[in-house]
Amino acid sequence: MSRQSAIEAITRYFDGGRFQTDLADLVAYPSESQNPDAAPELRRYLVEAMLPRLERLGFTCELFDNPVPGGGPFLVGERHEGDGLPTVLTYGHGDVIRAQHGMWREGLEPFKLVEEGDRLYGRGSADNKGQHLINLAALEAVIETRGSLGFNTRIVLEMSEETGSPGLHAFFAAHKDRLAADVLIASDGPRLQPETPTMFMGSRGGLTFDLTVDLREGAHHSGNWGGLLADPAMILAQALSTITDARGQIRIPEWRPDSLTDQVRAALRPLPLEGGDGPDIDLDWGEESLTPAERVYGWNSFAILAMKSGVPEAPVNAISASARATCQLRFVVGTDTGEMLPALRRHLDAHGFGKVQIESHERGSFAATRLDPDHPWVDYVRASLEQSAGKPPHVLPNLAGSLPNDAFADVLGLPTIWIPHSYRACSQHAPNEHVLKPVCRDALRLMAGLFWDIGEGGTPGT
Repeated sequence: MSRQSAIEAITRYFDGGRFQTDLADLVAYPSESQNPDAAPELRRYLVEAMLPRLERLGFTCELFDNPVPGGGPFLVGERHEGDGLPTVLTYGHGDVIRAQHGMWREGLEPFKLVEEGDRLYGRGSADNKGQHLINLAALEAVIETRGSLGFNTRIVLEMSEETGSPGLHAFFAAHKDRLAADVLIASDGPRLQPETPTMFMGSRGGLTFDLTVDLREGAHHSGNWGGLLADPAMILAQALSTITDARGQIRIPEWRPDSLTDQVRAALRPLPLEGGDGPDIDLDWGEESLTPAERVYGWNSFAILAMKSGVPEAPVNAISASARATCQLRFVVGTDTGEMLPALRRHLDAHGFGKVQIESHERGSFAATRLDPDHPWVDYVRASLEQSAGKPPHVLPNLAGSLPNDAFADVLGLPTIWIPHSYRACSQHAPNEHVLKPVCRDALRLMAGLFWDIGEGGTPGT
């Protein structure tokens, strides 16, 4: 009965093929939360795939309907070993984005796990079925080795993360006592580099909105009306060009954060961004005075997600009646969320673009969070990961992307630590989603070691 025994047990689980088999079973559920027709699959995933596994682990579980109509259900489980023991809350989401049938390359399909070399392909393999499977399997290995965890565990599984986690905050507020814990330790998102463990303590927020120019009814012949009618696409393009300069540096003062402290800079300084299978970084893009790591983890970024005017797939000789761009601001802690759209309105008006309208998305906003990089739980988890990996993990103050961390940090009041088990080029919101087998094997060993350590005692606050 030792830490190494638990790590060896989880290694046998992977090397013997059981992880791949278990992941294949989970991927087979077509749990697309963005597809209303797949709503029954959301509950089926919890009832058939998760509930039996958790009950075998000694969890007492209960399913809950979402307080928001149309939102997916929740599963809450608890394994209680002692009143004087620390409690770890963990989390996962079993819903996936749309399958994108017919868009995967030959030989692949969304809801069938396909193994090719070091890759396991399938929708949800990276986001997030593979990740919460790794954590559950690590808990199993510790229980198998020690006979107990040595700490209390609570788990939340949601089925609407890919539609913005509707109802999650209200559900947490209503069940705050039931979800009380000392720390959140969960997994989502990518490692900074595949070969090195990563941990992050929050996430950038996001605000999605449309900018529209709607001038008239119908399009009009460009030969008869060109030079006489204002072109909404041109107006919109020029308005967009005022939001950043030519290298993407934000020009709206209220969108430029003041929270890039010396402490955050120090945490970001050693982080490499090169490597992996992703595209090369454009070093001449973004805030010129910042390093690439500071730009993506410590600063705000503006992106145009989509634009449309006329009929792009079949252009005609006509001046369009309207133009639309869907935009997004990714922001860090320290950005005044209440001022984002009012500041944009003032900016557009000041530049003569009163005709450009701003339309916020109903579920297009999520908050930014960040735990102090010097928090005791950060030090504790970092030391455990380093012991298992034989090298220091990459420690990010916050993820560059977004996830519902504010529900845990702000509603439940927990220190939050995320240990991702994927990598940046995993295509998690695209065709050909996959995980890397070496990352999964390494992650299983890391989490078994971490859960073993927590059960040994000496955690922060005890």
